[in-house]
Amino acid sequence: MKQVLVTILILLSQNVFSQIKQMYPNGFSTLYLSAEGEKEFNKNYQAAEVIWEKMSEGTQHEDLSEQEKEVLLKVDETKIDYYSAVGEGCSWYCGGGPKSVTASSFLQSQGKNNYTPENAHDLNFKSAWVEGKEGYGIGEYLLYTFEANSPRINEIIVANGYVKTQSAWENNSRVKKLKLYINDKPYSILNLSDKRAKQFFRIGPIGKFEGENAEKDWTLKFEILEVYEGNKYDDVAISEIFFDGLDVHCFAKGTKVQMSDQTSKNIEDIKAGDLVSYLDRRTQTLKTATVQKMESLMHHHLVTYHFESGVRITATQDHPFQLSEKGWASLRPNQSKQYKGFENTQLIKTGDVFLTGNGNEKLVSIEFLEGHQQTYTISKLSEGDNFIANGFVVGVEELEASEGMVDNKK
Repeated sequence: MKQVLVTILILLSQNVFSQIKQMYPNGFSTLYLSAEGEKEFNKNYQAAEVIWEKMSEGTQHEDLSEQEKEVLLKVDETKIDYYSAVGEGCSWYCGGGPKSVTASSFLQSQGKNNYTPENAHDLNFKSAWVEGKEGYGIGEYLLYTFEANSPRINEIIVANGYVKTQSAWENNSRVKKLKLYINDKPYSILNLSDKRAKQFFRIGPIGKFEGENAEKDWTLKFEILEVYEGNKYDDVAISEIFFDGLDVHCFAKGTKVQMSDQTSKNIEDIKAGDLVSYLDRRTQTLKTATVQKMESLMHHHLVTYHFESGVRITATQDHPFQLSEKGWASLRPNQSKQYKGFENTQLIKTGDVFLTGNGNEKLVSIEFLEGHQQTYTISKLSEGDNFIANGFVVGVEELEASEGMVDNKK
C-alpha cells in the first residue's frame, strides 16, 4: 500500500511540474573572480584616477601618453568595485529594485562573513546568501518584495553558488532548479547550469499589475528544488539574483512639453486627457495627440545633454531621441531596444544632430549627474510615437501588458 501511495505522489508531482513553464538560461557571462584579480583591478583603477584628474584639469585624450591610454582601456569608469554586479552607470536600477529581500532561513555568521538574504541582492559578487537548513536546503527560499509602482522586470540574472573564488564555488553546493512564484503562485522552473557565471533568463514582463492589485506590493519567490552538491559542504549558496527590465525612461521635473496650441507645460503637470504636439515623421509636420497615460519614477544617474545653442535637456540615459541621421538613439540603446518600435535604437555621441519640433540642434557635451530626482514621461498617446520635450522629438514607449499579471489574492 505504501508503495502505491509513493508512486501516486511521484506521478502527481511530475504532473504538477509538467504544467509549470520550464525555463533555461538564454545566455551566460563567466565570472573569473579571484583575490589576484581584485588586486590588479585596484591597481589599474588607482592609476586611472590620476589620469582622470589630469583630464578634468584640461588635458585632452590625444595629449595622453600611450601608456596612459592603455591604462584607461583596462578600466570601466562606471565600475568602482571589482565585485560589482551592475556598476555605477544607468541601468534598470536607476528606477527599479526590490524594497526588501528575506529568506526562509540563512546560515549563521562565521567570523567576518555573514550569509543573510540581503547578500543575494547587494549587487556584489563577494557575498552570498547561504540557506540555514540541515542538509541541502530543499524547500528553502528567497522572497523579493517590490513596491506597486516598481518598474517591470523582463530578465532575471542569477549568479549561482558562492562565486567570489573558484574554491568557494566548488566547495559549496549550488542550485540546480529554482521554482519561481509570482505573488505566491507558481510561475516557472528556472533550470540552472552548473557554471560559475551570470545566467540570464528572459521573462515577463512582470509587474505593473492592474485592477485591484494596482496599489499592492508584489513578490517574487525563488524556492530551491534541486541542487548540485559541493565538494565539501551541503550548504547551498546563491551569490546574486538580480534583474533588468523596463519603464525607466523619463525626464526631469521642469522639462517643457509642447502642447497642441503651441504653449508649453511642465512635464510633471501633464495629465491624461491633455492635448500635446507630436511630429508626424512621414510628413514632417506637427500634429495633435491626446495623452492617455503618464509615468513617474525616482531615478538616479540622469544625464543632461548640452547643445550648441545653449539649450539643454535632462533625461534618463536610455530615453530615445530622434536624430537627423541615426533615427532613434539613446545612451543605452540595448535598454531602449526592448520597446516596440525602438528595436533599431542607435548610440548617442557628441556631435550628433537632434531633431526638434522646428529644426535641429547639435549636441556638444553630455553631463552625467549624481543624486536622485523624480522623473516623468508620457507612456501612451492616442496616436504617434513621440512628443516634444524642451523642443526635442522624444520617444513614447507604450507599456505592454505584463505576462506576470496574476491575482494577488491568496
